[in-house]
Amino acid sequence: MSRESLVLLSGISLLFVSAPVSAQAPAKKAPASPKAVAPTPAVAPGTEAVVETAKGSFTIRLLPEVAPRHAALFVKTAEAGGYDGTTFHRVIVGGIIQGGDPLTKDPGKVSQYGTGGLGLLKAELSDRPFVRGTVAAVRRPSSLDSAGTQFFVCLAPQPALAGQYTIFGEVTSGMEVVDQISTTPVDGDKARERVEMKVAIHPPALP
Repeated sequence: MSRESLVLLSGISLLFVSAPVSAQAPAKKAPASPKAVAPTPAVAPGTEAVVETAKGSFTIRLLPEVAPRHAALFVKTAEAGGYDGTTFHRVIVGGIIQGGDPLTKDPGKVSQYGTGGLGLLKAELSDRPFVRGTVAAVRRPSSLDSAGTQFFVCLAPQPALAGQYTIFGEVTSGMEVVDQISTTPVDGDKARERVEMKVAIHPPALP
């Protein structure tokens, strides 16, 4: 593996840490299972989500055949306006962009960005590779079964994440916009500028 790949994977390993190591409270025992959530309708294969930002838009094809519960929660959240006004709060240029935290709607809660919207779903792992354009669920570092509304998009292959995070979508158009979002100025890997999103769900086209 090249030095560049090692550096990138090292950066990705920080993606799911909710606060700097020096600022974290003593570790607590993770809950045995995520909080119960209301059942969500099944998502039809071919359903797409269009993510609009000030930098442009990109389209995600959801993969309910791979992760039905994760795809359903994404659709339910988007249709309720849950993603509208949230921001891509964590970015690694050429690596990933991360968003979907409901706390990011409030500019006054910057210190809590990355901690909201989690603990809702059990993992739905698959053998799909983490390639450029992969969309997967964020989880707490301490629990495999702690995903929720937060998600990340890979800008480059991330084989080290296989078997650890649930893939529920793939970007089918607009990766150049994802690349642009990843260049947002940062402090560490936290974006200094808000890149807010609005998500619209589009059902499969009729044959």
